[in-house]
Amino acid sequence: MVYNRNSFSINTDITLIGSNQGSFRMTVDGSSATTNNIISLEINARDSAFIFLEVTPDNSPNEYILTTQVIFNTGNNQQSVDLVAPYRDAYFHILKDNLFTNTNGEIINYRYYSIDSHTTWSADKAHVVYGSIVIEPDASLTIEEGTKVYFHNNSGIYVGNPILVNSSNVPENNGSLIINGCLGNEVTFQGDRLDEWYKDLPGQWGSITFVPGSQNNSINYAIIKNGTVGIRADSTVGNNPVVELNNTIIRNMSSIGILGQGSWITANNCLVSNCGQYTLACNIGGEYSFKHCTFANYWYYNARNTPSILLNNYYEDTQGNTRIRELKDAYFGNCIIAGNLSTEVSFQKNEGANFNYNFDHCLIKLDPAEETNTPNYNNCIINQNPAFTEYLEGDFSLTEISPAIDAADPNITISESILMTGLSGNTRDNNPDIGALENP
Repeated sequence: MVYNRNSFSINTDITLIGSNQGSFRMTVDGSSATTNNIISLEINARDSAFIFLEVTPDNSPNEYILTTQVIFNTGNNQQSVDLVAPYRDAYFHILKDNLFTNTNGEIINYRYYSIDSHTTWSADKAHVVYGSIVIEPDASLTIEEGTKVYFHNNSGIYVGNPILVNSSNVPENNGSLIINGCLGNEVTFQGDRLDEWYKDLPGQWGSITFVPGSQNNSINYAIIKNGTVGIRADSTVGNNPVVELNNTIIRNMSSIGILGQGSWITANNCLVSNCGQYTLACNIGGEYSFKHCTFANYWYYNARNTPSILLNNYYEDTQGNTRIRELKDAYFGNCIIAGNLSTEVSFQKNEGANFNYNFDHCLIKLDPAEETNTPNYNNCIINQNPAFTEYLEGDFSLTEISPAIDAADPNITISESILMTGLSGNTRDNNPDIGALENP
């Protein structure tokens, strides 16, 4: 229904935008004619008009959601309504109304899909997200092995409700996410465009964001690809990491693979590759641990000016004041940090706060002027080619000539039982390889 809430009649032109995804049709105000363009429809004062819409999808197997718009031109004013129709059989998580009262007593409507209980997504059908999903306080989302999650443009998941977070309040147990993939049956997150052109195209959706107050999050055997930011974790609340990632691949993000904002993140056996800015940004301090991870940035969509890794312990507020946040620890054990820039680590240090980092038995690409004869570097291989099998094709396994072969510290490997096996399932022996992928 289209409403004229004015005290006078109006005339409006109505156009249904065409779509190559299917045939959309429109019938306006009871007319027997079906047309996609109405000129000068009169709607009387405080009256309304009915618009009936119909869609017949085409035969393309590459779409989960069909979208278009109805455009209203009334004088110099243009308005639009988005049309969203399901195409293939799936679970659809679509925007809904959520009403909040602000400090002035005003009712504000935020549109998102709310998960307000302990919820499980299974792999029997795909899950399609249109807009934002918010996992509310004291609620959780568990995603079972083999589940495929498709995001429409600009869509994403908020683990925790950001609307409830302010300077004086951070909800406890502000949502949690548990991803239970397994080797060969990973949980996949990607855009909802399935034709070949979009197969590896970055920036098709938003991010998985962990809001302050979110706790007990774990991601196991996931593939997160073709979005803007893969994982974003904000400030730590509580005595446990915000999120633990194990055996997870993050690739082709238009901005950042993993972004920590004064957060606490741990990762084991993870591969993060080909991002438009950073594969990993440990920003505004925090606490981080990465073991047997590979960070490889050979971004080729346009020029990349930022190294693969960022370590930072401050920020500048809106008034131009520098605010420091200590980098409690950024530990890299048995990791590969590589890419096609002359240096792949950026150190942004403010002397007013702790800036603790350690590269332990890592293969790492650094500025040749960087001093590595310090406690920050322990038995590292500096500025040697990791000799990946075919990095341009996304294969970051090691060839037999790689200096990372048999060069890892076995004590790091045995520190976590999950590290006894590499990302691809190969068992690590007493002479493990550096990086996420163990050679057979």
